[in-house]
Amino acid sequence: MMELTEKNTVADFVVKNIKTAHVFKKHGIDFCCGGGISLEKACSKKKLDLSQLIKELDAVDTVHENTLDYDQWELGFLIDYIVNVHYSYVCEGIPMLSQYANKVAKVHGHHYQELIGINEIFHDVANELNDHMRKEEQILFPLIKQLIVVNKTSKTLETTQTFSVSNIIQVMEQEHDQAGGAFKDIRKLTNNYTLPESACNTFRALYSKLEEFELDLHQHIHLENNILHPKAITLEATLRD
Repeated sequence: MMELTEKNTVADFVVKNIKTAHVFKKHGIDFCCGGGISLEKACSKKKLDLSQLIKELDAVDTVHENTLDYDQWELGFLIDYIVNVHYSYVCEGIPMLSQYANKVAKVHGHHYQELIGINEIFHDVANELNDHMRKEEQILFPLIKQLIVVNKTSKTLETTQTFSVSNIIQVMEQEHDQAGGAFKDIRKLTNNYTLPESACNTFRALYSKLEEFELDLHQHIHLENNILHPKAITLEATLRD
């Protein structure tokens, strides 16, 4: 990406590639109304390492060819991957998107009323996702890992076990459907993330991040619904035989 230099303004970077807005947001650099200062000066004000920030800006469009064969991974490793990669993304993305959505709805909602609905839907689904991930981390994932241990040690699964993995998965997948439905509503309200011509940089960053978040959510749900869950259900059924 780097044809721009540290002498260019923060706004120059965001105009060239809206994804850089998320890097600036993470570091507390105003890229919208205060984006008229140079990258060098912005780093100085925030006491940031200029070379490191440039690396992050360069990396926003890095495409990693997806050659990972998730279906061949052990279930425990797949769980750890979901938590370390997708949970981390959600936990980092929600506060950023919350700020974008609140600000854009407040500033532009009087003219673009759909922004009010987008803001409400996003905050609802964000709360649901936080609760959903907590249940997975505290209940479902430990139970699946318990099944893995039982299988490896040739022990017998307790038939009196209160929680059935398959029953919990059924609830989790219903919640996946609800989250997916919420983003379908957001996509409809944004007309497939189509920006009005007058959109400011924060407006543009909101739509960019929402679309990125939705794509990550789809991958996250795919790994659970289509790989982790069926294998966990099969494992539980085998151990109960």
